[in-house]
Amino acid sequence: MSRVDVVIVNWNGLRYLPECLEALSQQVFQDFQVWFVDNGSSDGSVNWVREHYPHIRVIANNVNRGFAAANNQAIRCGSAPFVATLNNDAVPEPKWLAEMVKAMESHPTVGMVASLMLFYSAPSIIDSAGIAVDRLGFAWNRLGGLPTHSSEREPTSVFGACAGAALYRRAMLDQIGLFDEDFFAYLEDVDLAWRAQWAGWDCLYVPTARVLHRHSATAGEGSPLKDYLLARNKVWLVAKNYPVQDLAIRLPLILAYDFVSAAFKSLYHKHASALRGRLEGWLKFRAMLAKSRSIDRKRSTREMFL
Repeated sequence: MSRVDVVIVNWNGLRYLPECLEALSQQVFQDFQVWFVDNGSSDGSVNWVREHYPHIRVIANNVNRGFAAANNQAIRCGSAPFVATLNNDAVPEPKWLAEMVKAMESHPTVGMVASLMLFYSAPSIIDSAGIAVDRLGFAWNRLGGLPTHSSEREPTSVFGACAGAALYRRAMLDQIGLFDEDFFAYLEDVDLAWRAQWAGWDCLYVPTARVLHRHSATAGEGSPLKDYLLARNKVWLVAKNYPVQDLAIRLPLILAYDFVSAAFKSLYHKHASALRGRLEGWLKFRAMLAKSRSIDRKRSTREMFL
């Protein structure tokens, strides 16, 4: 059995796969099994992987099941003690996996390891240095848009890991559950991180685990699909994970911030997808709120982030 299951979800990403998979083959740490989950691609991705990388285990879906469900398929099929998720448009440096495994093995309470993700087209600029969450429950890529010298040089505790290039402890996933498949794509990693934090697991950002990333190469930045999913999932994220005792107090602020954000997105991108996403999110708010009852909360609100 390998020590790491590396999961790559793909949807018509053939143009990115040669560089991504070649970078994986050059990893210093080699005790891993790659799981390639294809979400109904029409560009020949599955046949290409089977021809050029026959040792990779392929799961071929007939339809696009979404990022969350596709990752879960491979996680359930694997058995390694650690699970790495890697976007098909990401190119990891040779020490990426080794640095993450070393960090996790050195800290038994760490259930997540975040990479230093850099923009592929501008490697001196940070795409993500882990996930941050503010007092109103809204998440963003930590240090995103800042130069690389803004990053810490040593491993640092952060809220969560961007699933575009992350390492998870299987024991943690067994305890808190996998990605929420209702999210389909976007913010499912924040939801997972939030549930992990509530359960007492920590996340470590490891700046020596570096990845070049073509940001939003699959759905497209500002696309109607991405704006819709982000808008809807932001509402569901708060419904599931925000401290219930604080929700009633801060809900007016959350609603105001949410409305302004959705309106700005709609004006800026010249389509109403963000508003439609918010509407669906709030219409199904109570259903997501019901999920919060099953979350194991071992940490206090103060310990979380408030």
